[in-house]
Amino acid sequence: MNENQIPITSSELANLWMAYQEKTMIMRILTHFIEHATGEEKELLVSHFQQSEKDMAKIANILQEEGAVTPLGFTEQDVYKEVPKLFDFYYDMMYLHMMTKLESSLYALFTNMSYRKDINELFIAFTAHSQEMNNKTTQFLLQKGILARPPFVTMPKEVNFVKDKQYMNGFHLFNDTRSLNTVEVSLIHHTIETNLVGMQLMIGFAQTATTEEVKEYLVKGMDLSKKIEINLGEFLRQSYIEPPATHAGKTTTSKTPPFSEKLMLYNTSLLTSFGLGSNALGGAFSLRNDLPAKMTLLANDIYSFARKGGEILIKNGWMEEPPQIEDRKKLTK
Repeated sequence: MNENQIPITSSELANLWMAYQEKTMIMRILTHFIEHATGEEKELLVSHFQQSEKDMAKIANILQEEGAVTPLGFTEQDVYKEVPKLFDFYYDMMYLHMMTKLESSLYALFTNMSYRKDINELFIAFTAHSQEMNNKTTQFLLQKGILARPPFVTMPKEVNFVKDKQYMNGFHLFNDTRSLNTVEVSLIHHTIETNLVGMQLMIGFAQTATTEEVKEYLVKGMDLSKKIEINLGEFLRQSYIEPPATHAGKTTTSKTPPFSEKLMLYNTSLLTSFGLGSNALGGAFSLRNDLPAKMTLLANDIYSFARKGGEILIKNGWMEEPPQIEDRKKLTK
């Protein structure tokens, strides 16, 4: 049997389904950004939009060949054109930088969960495209003086091994806690950088939400983002490192929604899931026990927030159901 004639597996179906949802969502967000962009910004936004459109068509074609329904995802009805721009001063590039970082992680995971050759190669290509765009937005933001580089550090001159168990102890009443190592700093910096962009997104979404329940939920998202930045930023300050910050990418004063509430909640859900993953990664790779303890507490808050968002999506009939495994109990009745 030809490799591509082998039916796709449940994991491959799930990965294609999730990728389709994400790609249709980001196309709708980019539609609003493109409408108000000029110059190099617009070129990068259009480039990623067009690539996402091609990728979406490839996914739809595979699903069609497999006899599976194509997800609805997000359509042009989820973005409202000719409205004032919601974000200002390079936020579109900051958002694209954040989302291509998320895409790279997501599609790399999907690559490792795919077994059929064509599906595997598809996600390898998706990962490469996202990484390429992430690099382009990184260089753009650095040139504009918007993206804060992680802190520099004195280069190590010799190899050392940890000899004292106190190295892992972040809770000291009378002694100084050791300074952070570079692994810990890099993970904290990454989390704060992503969270700052997410915070502005929550502000813009909350500002333009039209139903009280959704507005209240998104305001909680604003507060949670602030809490994460303050708590993790304190670890950096204890080592005399200033947390990353930027003067750019603020929300405008517009209260006119450019996106449907369904789209806003889905984007929030996606970033929340990404945040949970980042927290888990940060906790797992930290050898100072106060960091995992703090990240566990924050993870509980993030999980509760994510669960509430899911409840609102379901309540309003906005959550598209993923493909289901056969219910054998029901079928054998």
